[in-house]
Amino acid sequence: SGRGAGTVGASGLGDDDGEDGDNTNPLAGGDSVGPSVKFHLSNVHTMDELRLTGNCMKGSRPVLSFDSAFEEHDHLRVIKALFVEVFGTPRGHPKSKPFVDRVMAFYWADNKIWVRNYQILLSAPETAAEASANRRSSPGHDDPRTSSLVEVGPRFVLDPIRIFRGSFGGQTLYVNRNFVPPNEVRAAEKARQGNAFEGRVDQKRRREERKARVEEEMPEDPLADVFE
Repeated sequence: SGRGAGTVGASGLGDDDGEDGDNTNPLAGGDSVGPSVKFHLSNVHTMDELRLTGNCMKGSRPVLSFDSAFEEHDHLRVIKALFVEVFGTPRGHPKSKPFVDRVMAFYWADNKIWVRNYQILLSAPETAAEASANRRSSPGHDDPRTSSLVEVGPRFVLDPIRIFRGSFGGQTLYVNRNFVPPNEVRAAEKARQGNAFEGRVDQKRRREERKARVEEEMPEDPLADVFE
């Protein structure tokens, strides 16, 4: 939680969006007043699944990184403010560590929010020449070490569905018109498979009818009973 106010909960508001209880729809809210956002969660990959090489200390404070799209769209500005409260660490929190060793990144692509978690890896130069080159490349920075990002995980995708004025409900401020409920996707896939099956059955029926028609139209073979 951020500043002691950000919260995340499971969705109980799926009916209006054509969804059932099998879908994972987390809600993120700033405080008891609002606003709050309903998402559809997908493409979840845990650290055990990915077996990534990154690591970070428990309780370390993350740097929250947002791409430029979060300043270009009004609904993304609201989501960014909520993420800062939910994922950010309050200054001076008793359970936080006095250092930063990871970056939580949020990217906007394909009308979805892609979330990644990285370790900040500092590498010491192996030679004096490399250390000197590092200092020249970063004027005013005396630390010769170079930094890089190594993914820690987990990773997941959030598809914004609605933004509510209140905390986990209330007036709808934004609706994602591009969002297609998973129920509709599954129904369309079942319909496609059903149509394909019906097509195969129809082809088999027509093939059998054509075979029977050909057998009826063929003239009688006078030599058919020669070897009987």
